[in-house]
Amino acid sequence: MSKLYKPQYDASHALIVGIDHYMTASPLSFAVNDANAVAQCLIKQFNFPSNNVHLLRDDEATRPNILKAFLNFANDSISPDDRIVFFFAGHGHTVSERRETGFLVPQDGNPDDLSTLIRWDEFTRNADLIPAKHMLFLMDACYGGLAVNRKWVPEGSKRFLGDLLQRYARQVLAAGKPDQPVSDGGGKRAGHSIFTSHLLDGLEGAAALADGLITGNSVMKYAYEKVGTDEYSQQTPHYGAFEGDGDFVFNPSAVDEIERSHDSSEGTDVLVDTPAPPDSEPPESQSLADTIRTLIPDPAGRIKLDTLVNRVLRAALVELGVNNFPALPGQGGLNEQFALRVRRYDELLVDLETVAVLLAHWGDVNQGHLLAKVLTRMAEAERPQGGVVTWLHLMAYPVVAVMYAGGVAALAAGRYDMLHICLTTQVRWGALRSAPAAPILLPIINEITSIFNGFKALPGLEQKYVPRSEHQLRTLQPIVEDQLFLGLRYEDLFDQFEIMLALVCADLAPPGHTAYWGPPGRFAYLERSLISGIKPFSTFVETVRTQGQSWPGFAAGFFNGSLTRFEEVAQGYAELINTIGPVF
Repeated sequence: MSKLYKPQYDASHALIVGIDHYMTASPLSFAVNDANAVAQCLIKQFNFPSNNVHLLRDDEATRPNILKAFLNFANDSISPDDRIVFFFAGHGHTVSERRETGFLVPQDGNPDDLSTLIRWDEFTRNADLIPAKHMLFLMDACYGGLAVNRKWVPEGSKRFLGDLLQRYARQVLAAGKPDQPVSDGGGKRAGHSIFTSHLLDGLEGAAALADGLITGNSVMKYAYEKVGTDEYSQQTPHYGAFEGDGDFVFNPSAVDEIERSHDSSEGTDVLVDTPAPPDSEPPESQSLADTIRTLIPDPAGRIKLDTLVNRVLRAALVELGVNNFPALPGQGGLNEQFALRVRRYDELLVDLETVAVLLAHWGDVNQGHLLAKVLTRMAEAERPQGGVVTWLHLMAYPVVAVMYAGGVAALAAGRYDMLHICLTTQVRWGALRSAPAAPILLPIINEITSIFNGFKALPGLEQKYVPRSEHQLRTLQPIVEDQLFLGLRYEDLFDQFEIMLALVCADLAPPGHTAYWGPPGRFAYLERSLISGIKPFSTFVETVRTQGQSWPGFAAGFFNGSLTRFEEVAQGYAELINTIGPVF
């Protein structure tokens, strides 16, 4: 199981390497200056404890010493909620055979003897041994073999602030590409390289986002643009993430200031800008999302799209199965196990949620069956007949998460036909073929609301009124935002989806139920808040009333296509919301 991270850092560490005087390789002039300046910046600007900043300069920076210092981060003194910076100023080296392989040249290294160098992937592989959630590699050297990914999103895209800190990240920024000379001097700061000069500018505030936050992504983008356009530069930095989708935060103190400047009432969170890669440089490879976007509008790609969705679905069902999520008791406390299972589910669901977002938003009427297939196969996957009750109920969580992904994306496009698929596809819950089919919404909501308090085990949700709703708001946001670029609309659409979920649940209640009930999401508590000033339920109901029978949800089949039935259900549900006391 993966670790569950807190929305803050416990400790900060750095390994800083600068080499001017090599045993064999040609000397440099300013690498040690660069290392010293970066170390001081981390200590003075970002409050890294000086005894946690390990400096290796010149003859200290041998191959054994660098590797030993790096692997020291794998010991028990590093916690999962720590952050680590690794800065290297020195020579890089690239060997091109079947593919490019990048090396760093330690002080005792000889570029003509590969056994004396350090392969870049020694760091990436060994990073798996280090528990810290965030590691940022800043390399004032050029070399190849950097396999990185970038989130290709429009400028001004947004992420939830806490989400940046709670997601795992391994990020890297190298001063140049393998075929480029990297300047040792000539920077805008006397005695420093071009790369480190601009890097220090960025760290000292030039790379700050509009809200003052300085992140790994903002620093990488700043350095890319400034080094690439510097009149004395012949290098183009290479950057991205080689694992994870969190973001290193340099000034976590700014997080508190940002949160204080926003409404911190129940049901709210803070969205911050996420810098995008420059438009001039295309994605390095076509992602799953790119492939789906290419196939959706292409009639000739119908079979390929079907095959691709099936492949993603099949792989996900294996990973989400009972072998990885047994219903048997585990080690540790129930709350800790619950939090770890949810985190692991979230990690494994990204591709399926991406599929649901794109199909629900862009798919045509003939591609709705693919969205229905994803939900049906997930709902009807085999489940054990016995075990820990909490784990049995939690097996509904992946279906809920994918339903939310498709539902929010459908509303973003006004696609009530796709929303209808997300909420009412007929399924047999579990693998019992004799079980009667029912709209998918009913069995999964029954399962997931049975473990309402379990979600309070997640960091930061202990005091939330609707912890599952708040959790899904945050975990879904980066996936939806990456594909649809919704910005501030995201929270409104999320609330609208939960309103529809609740009202449809109330509408579809089995015969004999007189109370109108559906899960009250965060919208219900915003509605009753005395300080937020946001009334999502009332606003939604008034919108439907204003549009009347022309509201597109009726044409899609909701509420039997009747405004009268909608009014009846909405009135009944409003009475439920009114039973919630005032929220401060």
